[in-house]
Amino acid sequence: MISSDCHAGLPTEQYRPYLDSAFHPQFDEFLGERDARRAEATRLGVRNEAFAEKWFHDHEEGLKGGWDTAQRLKELDGDGVAAEVVFPDADAVDSQTAAPFGVGLGLSGDQDPELGMAGAQAHNRWLAEFVSEHPERHCGVALLPITGEPSKVVAEIHRAKESGLGALMIPAMWVDKAPYHDRRYDPVWAAAAETAMPIVTHSGSSPRHEYGDHLGIFVSEVTWWPARPLWFLLWSGVFERHPGLKFGVAESGCWWLPNQLWFMDRLYLGAHGGKKLSPFEELKRPPSEYLDRQVFICATNTKRRELAQRYEIGVDNILWGSDFPHPEGTWPATRAWLKKTFHDIPVTEARRMLGLAAAEVFGFDTEKLAPIARRIGPTPAELGQSPDQAAVEASWARSREVGRHWLTDNDFPVLGVNS
Repeated sequence: MISSDCHAGLPTEQYRPYLDSAFHPQFDEFLGERDARRAEATRLGVRNEAFAEKWFHDHEEGLKGGWDTAQRLKELDGDGVAAEVVFPDADAVDSQTAAPFGVGLGLSGDQDPELGMAGAQAHNRWLAEFVSEHPERHCGVALLPITGEPSKVVAEIHRAKESGLGALMIPAMWVDKAPYHDRRYDPVWAAAAETAMPIVTHSGSSPRHEYGDHLGIFVSEVTWWPARPLWFLLWSGVFERHPGLKFGVAESGCWWLPNQLWFMDRLYLGAHGGKKLSPFEELKRPPSEYLDRQVFICATNTKRRELAQRYEIGVDNILWGSDFPHPEGTWPATRAWLKKTFHDIPVTEARRMLGLAAAEVFGFDTEKLAPIARRIGPTPAELGQSPDQAAVEASWARSREVGRHWLTDNDFPVLGVNS
């Protein structure tokens, strides 16, 4: 199995040797504000004091895998994860491993360009060292403050690639900077395609200042922001101009995608509700075709409802993730989670969603991973999957036949087994 969404990061103060010394004074200020940031997270309700105390008490040893390679491999093996895609910020409870200047999961377009790039480079330098110990098992995701000077952004892409990192995380929010449809980003998209480094957005940043003390508003929107760049890139022709660019949305679920695809495809194909509109000239094919060619979803802790919609989403577009070592993920009970979730999914499809599709997107060598997978599992039987795969395939036949119902002349989606 390959997890498309895991996290690693140093305890924040330990980033100092990786940070350009010119920024050490600002780094000291950033460290001095940690308590205030934690208090703000607690006030909003993103952090729960009682939960935090129990979480760190119960998982003290395993959480060291956020930055300790030996402990990390022990935890991955225990979960049956042969390889992983490594995003920043190992600690999602107290933010004790935040990248300098908050450029990890809080990476945002309105950060100071110099501080943002300095913090990103510090994390990227450390991450390149971290993944180099077992490069066959880790794809490091470089932080990329894309709203800065394009030439510097492109240079960081090439530097990250040369250092051994394999993907790029950009801000989900550009805030007051140029939106991602702007042609100023074309050199960035071209460099990402040239280096074969997928670009990913990840949930985390949001306009928290707008939410007051209302946690429900935050949780309703935090997974929407990283999805939003998808339609900016699609409708502005970025995927058409850069067919080699791969783009993904991480830890935002994929439950929203079937309806979004249905809506966009129907508009492009001339649905009644869009007949007054001009043609979408920057696209040469329906949105779903760009999705299948260039887009993937890092579907952390994939839900049963999402799997029931996989023929609308596209089986190969769903990349399962454990979210290690975050508490909202499946660690340390990944095998139990997967048995509950994937037990009646055809083995051929489960293998795609649980690893093979991610191997293709992120460039893992499956021949090198095969011995590890055989050693740590899990097997189909351990996930509760039936040996009678013909019967399992047949149980999903109607749902598979209907697929994207708006393209297969069916009236409505068919979800679930034996429908």
